[in-house]
Amino acid sequence: AVPFLIRLFPILLTKFVFLNFLAFPFFVDLRQPELLLNNTVNLYLTTEPGVTVGIWHMIPGSRGAEAQGKDQHWYEEALADAHPVIIYLHGNGGTR
Repeated sequence: AVPFLIRLFPILLTKFVFLNFLAFPFFVDLRQPELLLNNTVNLYLTTEPGVTVGIWHMIPGSRGAEAQGKDQHWYEEALADAHPVIIYLHGNGGTR
């Protein structure tokens, strides 16, 4: 019966292979990373019209004391300084 259902509804296969409908860890607001991780802020990038990507900007531990109590504007300016930026692409789970 399962192959027959997958043949009739191919969207089921993508949902169960990638599990996009699950958000792990459960009951965590990923829009507020500062509750989970020190020196982290939530930002959004508009890559093209109608497409917005949520990102976390994490300051390394060596700059942690400098980042204490700073607002989102400081984190945005920190992206433009001479320090290297590492981009981590997490995959297709739908969460950060």
